[in-house]
Order: sequence, then structure tokens, then C-alpha cells
Amino acid sequence: MSLSLSAKRAAVIALVALIGLAGCSTKVSRIETDEVRDLSGKWNDTDSRLVSEEMIGQMLEGAWVNNHVRRHGNLPTVIVGTVKNLSHEHVNVNTFVADIERAVINSGRVEFVASRDERGEIREERKDMDVHASEATRKAMGQEIGADYMLTGSINTIVDKEGKTAVRYYQVDMNLISLTDNRKAWVGQKKIKKVVEKPGMRF
Repeated sequence: MSLSLSAKRAAVIALVALIGLAGCSTKVSRIETDEVRDLSGKWNDTDSRLVSEEMIGQMLEGAWVNNHVRRHGNLPTVIVGTVKNLSHEHVNVNTFVADIERAVINSGRVEFVASRDERGEIREERKDMDVHASEATRKAMGQEIGADYMLTGSINTIVDKEGKTAVRYYQVDMNLISLTDNRKAWVGQKKIKKVVEKPGMRF
């Protein structure tokens, strides 16, 4: 029995809809975490990693490390303070700070202490130990190591655009400040410039 014209149209519409859904399905592929993929031209994980590695490399090569060891006889202790995102776009500062912490700790040239938020959680655990832990395993309050220096910084951007082309300029400034007398023991800077060209792109 032949189909009516309306039934045929309905079948064609259903087939087109199925093809459209198949074409719109999500495709996921895994890549190496250190592989560079610039999609939008904005700040990304590669920028965070490369900037943090270079900045920390500069910092650890500075004369302040040897000067501190010569004056005090021990490795300097550093804590990461606030890294401000002063750019026009969203930057995951937490990821950037984590990259910095990892590079500093793995260097072996500097000791590192927990951040303000981390210390609060640890102190709460010590208070709990005072009540619930045995005397042999209890960790006493007032035994923390004070930091010698605080690392602070900022991320700034400038975007210059004309038509479908834009230049994105990033400047990261870092300061290592002595907690004893507020001296700046080290100042570092890293710049990144990207040219983004894409037909129809809106900046």
C-alpha cells in the first residue's frame, strides 16, 4: 500500500531531523596536558604554565636567595599572597598560583608555607586533635614556621583590535616582599603578545 503525500513528508522530516541530530552530536578527544591549543586567543592553561615557570625561574636565580642564606644560614621561607586579575577577561588565578607553588617547591631552593586559607583549615584540625587525639600523636599549637617573604602579583591586559584582527597583550608582574621590613627583594615581569585572526570573530 502506497503512502499518502502527508505521510511521505512526515517521513522525510523525521529523517532530516535524525541526520541533524547526528551531525550535532558532541565529539570528545583526549590530548596531552602540555599540548598547546589556542582556541579563542585568550589566557589559557598554557599561558599559566609557561608564565609561572619562567617567572619562578627568574625569581630563584635572583641574588636574594644567596643573600638570605648568607645572612641567616637557612633557606628562605616563602608564602604566596594575592595575585590580582586586573585584566579585561576571566583568568583562573587559582590555577596560576598552583603552578607557581609547584615550581617553587620542586626547585628545592626555597621552603614554602601554607596559604592563609589552608592554615585556617589546619588550625581547626589541631584544635580537634586537642580533644580527640592521643597525647603521643597530638600536634601542639604555636609550632608553625613563619614566612620570610610574601610573593604577590598582578595580571594586566591590553587589547588592540581592528576589524577581524586583534592583538592581545598580557603583562604579569610579581613582587617578592620581605615580611620583616617590607623591602622588595625581587621584582619580575613577563609579557605575552598574541595576534588573533578569525573571520567573523567578535572581540
